[in-house]
Formats: sequence, C-alpha cells, structure tokens
Amino acid sequence: VQLQASGGGLVQAGGSLRVSCAASGRTFSRYCMGWFRQAPGKEREFVAAISWSGGTTYYADSVKGRFTISRDNAKNTVYLQMNSLKPEDTAVYYCAADLTSTPSSPAGGRWSFVRAAHPLEYEYWGQGTLVTVSS
Repeated sequence: VQLQASGGGLVQAGGSLRVSCAASGRTFSRYCMGWFRQAPGKEREFVAAISWSGGTTYYADSVKGRFTISRDNAKNTVYLQMNSLKPEDTAVYYCAADLTSTPSSPAGGRWSFVRAAHPLEYEYWGQGTLVTVSS
C-alpha cells in the first residue's frame, strides 16, 4: 500500500484547511484509515480514524467538534477537514492504513477507539504533510 498525503499549508488561526491522502495498492474500501500528527519536539499523536465503510469515526478530544474525517472509496482517498484551527494544531499530519481491521477479519470486529488510536495498529504510513497555523 502506498499513501500520498497532500493539502498542507499555512493558515491563520480560526481558518480551515483540508488535507487528503490518496491510497493505492490494495482494496481501499476494505481497510480502516487514520490520521496522526507530530509537532516539533513532541511525540506522534492520534487525530482521527475512520472505518472501511466510513460508518464509524473516532476523534481525539483535542480536535473533536473541529475536525472531520471522511473517505471516498471510489477515489481511494481519505480526507481530514480541519476547521477553527489553532496554533497548537501546527504539526506534520500523517495518514496511515490499518489493513488488519477489515469487514471479514476478527480484528475488524474488535475495531475500537483504543485500537484506532494506537500507531502500532497501522502497517502503512504516508510521508506527511505540514500544517502551520499562525496566531
């Protein structure tokens, strides 16, 4: 699986930005996707995740109500719409694919916030896209 993130940039506080992640190499509609971010000097942290169908989503408390994760399985793309951005949202944003959690796997039946938020659940990662929010 190859993941290509794009859409990052510079935005003022209170503004909006949408980042995208295009996937290739496997049946996109059969696996879960996640977004993580890493700010300078900090550890990578979970942002949001979405199930294979898009029917279930999870968010970190820090972005809940401001960010929306979605996917278009026909375009093999997952999106992260970011609204009301804050300077503390500044980070490199990474998309990741969890190929273990599928509609027909035991792991898929156990997919939960705890699993979705853990980086080790994801086998493939994109290269990251930088989002900078100015105050």
